[in-house]
Amino acid sequence: MATEATHGAEMAEHGADAGGLVFHPMDQFIVKPLFGDGAVGMFTITNVTLWMAIAILVITGLMVLGTSRRAVIPSRSQSVAEMAYGFIYKMVEDVAGKDGLTYFPYIMTLFMFIVVSNFLGLIPMSFTTTSHFAVTVVLALCVFLTVTIIGFVKNGASFLSLFWVSSAPLALRPVLAIIEIISYFVRPVSHSIRLAGNVMAGHAVIKVFAGFAGLALISPLSVVAITAIYGLEVMVAFVQAYVFTILTCVYLKDALHPHH
Repeated sequence: MATEATHGAEMAEHGADAGGLVFHPMDQFIVKPLFGDGAVGMFTITNVTLWMAIAILVITGLMVLGTSRRAVIPSRSQSVAEMAYGFIYKMVEDVAGKDGLTYFPYIMTLFMFIVVSNFLGLIPMSFTTTSHFAVTVVLALCVFLTVTIIGFVKNGASFLSLFWVSSAPLALRPVLAIIEIISYFVRPVSHSIRLAGNVMAGHAVIKVFAGFAGLALISPLSVVAITAIYGLEVMVAFVQAYVFTILTCVYLKDALHPHH
């Protein structure tokens, strides 16, 4: 019976592949080794490795080579680099204060890596590294550990006052402290899921509509939908990098000035 059931399932799958429209929108997120077909290990060079390296090269080319001349009349690459620099500098200053500018290089690096990775992921046949929780969780944990260490180094034990809402009625303060502690440790979870989830969802939707483009009756509508969603994804690529960065600035502000 088990053999017959397996055979039947294989025949059904074969029939679907032969006569119907079959596409797998999540296949684009599969991590594959660049060389060979073996298992992916800790030190395996994969498509994720490749596209992260490309992102780093693009950032280096833009921020280092693109601004090397420091022309009075800037080139396009220099203009983009200067706008990105001024945008993040102003964000850090406005949200975290003057004290936060010490950590501007780290925040700038985060923003550039995320936004460039997001935009590279919009290139057809590319791989979106920020759609993987393995990447975004590491980024979020780095932010979490960094701001926590900064908080204790700068404030000592008084950093714990972040969890004690002194403006609330005394009877509510212990309850609010528990809520604050839970919300603090949930930060890296929400920080990472928000980025990866939004990027993954958009790419999956594009792939679904692309699958329907093979049907003659709805092909025009599918192309229009793909174009519209792609335009939305361009905006999402920037917005998600912005959200991740500004939340980092907010967490840094809490670490530098923990008192409620």
